[in-house]
Amino acid sequence: MNKVGELVNAFLKNKTRSEMLEFLKGILTPRELEELITRLQIVKLLKTGLPHQEIARRLKVGVATVTRGSREIKMGRFKKI
Repeated sequence: MNKVGELVNAFLKNKTRSEMLEFLKGILTPRELEELITRLQIVKLLKTGLPHQEIARRLKVGVATVTRGSREIKMGRFKKI
């Protein structure tokens, strides 16, 4: 199994919200956790149709970061978000 597969399996072992939260707090720094939260917000706002520049302004991120999220959506990712 490759390293990404190991990471996925580690995530899947967490069965409850509290287990997942503890796992995330343990594996990520506070800054990394905030970055993940921001990326999720980017995807959610993109799906509402908000312009890239407005999302970047609201979340205080670069337009390139928002564009990356948009590109991933176009590739078929984030269907369940």
